[in-house]
Amino acid sequence: MAARTISLMLKVWRQTGPDDTGGFKIYRLEDIDTDMSFLEMIDVLNEKLTLEGKQPVAFDHDCREGICGMCGAVVDGIAHGPEKETTLCQLHMRHFENGRTITIEPFRANAFPVLKDLVVDRSALDRIIQAGGFVSVNTGSAPDGNAIPVAQNLAEQAMDAAACIGCGACVASCPNAAAMLFVSAKISQLALLPQGRPEREIRALSMVRAMDREGFGNCGNERECEAVCPKGISIRNIARLNREFLLASLVSDEE
Repeated sequence: MAARTISLMLKVWRQTGPDDTGGFKIYRLEDIDTDMSFLEMIDVLNEKLTLEGKQPVAFDHDCREGICGMCGAVVDGIAHGPEKETTLCQLHMRHFENGRTITIEPFRANAFPVLKDLVVDRSALDRIIQAGGFVSVNTGSAPDGNAIPVAQNLAEQAMDAAACIGCGACVASCPNAAAMLFVSAKISQLALLPQGRPEREIRALSMVRAMDREGFGNCGNERECEAVCPKGISIRNIARLNREFLLASLVSDEE
C-alpha cells in the first residue's frame, strides 16, 4: 500500500532572539508523507528554507522517542498537539487532514522566555529540581533489593509520578502558567518511597519556594495540565504536594 501524502499550510512563530517581538510566518509544504513525525515534517520545512537561502526554524529536540522531554511546541493551541499522551516527536502527520492550516508556536509562560522561534528556556524546571529533588544515601555497596520493603500500591504510584519527563507542557497549557503538576510529580515519586521520607519536609518547602521564585503561577484546578501531559501524570499528585507542603510548614522550625 502506497504511503499517503498531504499538503499543508504552516503558520509558524518566528523570533530571532529574546529581545525580538516575533511574529507568525506562513509556509506551504507539498507531498508530506503521513508516516512522518511532526518533527520530521519541520525537518522538511527547514530543508526547504535552507535551499531557499532562508533561516531554518529553530526547535528543541533530542531523542525523538518520547523519552527526553526536549521537544515541545503548541500545535493549534494544544501543547504537543491534538493526540492524547503523545510527545511532539511522536505525533504523526496522519492525524492531520490534507490542506489543513497548522499553527505552531512556542510554549507561552513568563518562566519560559523564548530564545528563538520555537525554542524556550526551561531551565527554571532544572533549578526546581536542584532545590530539593534528590535523596541522600550512604556510599558503599548497593543495598539488598529486599532490605527495604515497599508496598506495591506505593511503588506503582511512585513509578507513575516518576514517569514525568519535565517537558513543560503542563506549564504551557495552564491558564496560570503553573508548574505544580511537574513539581508534584517530582515530590510524589520521592515522598511515597521510604528512601525519600527523611528529607520530605525540607524537600517540599524548598521545591515549592523555588517554584514561586521562578515566577510560575498557582494551580486553579482547571486540569489542562493533566489533559496535555504526554505521560498521563494525574493531578492527584498536586493534592499530595499540597499535603506535603502543609505538613512541612506546620513542623518546620524556620521563621
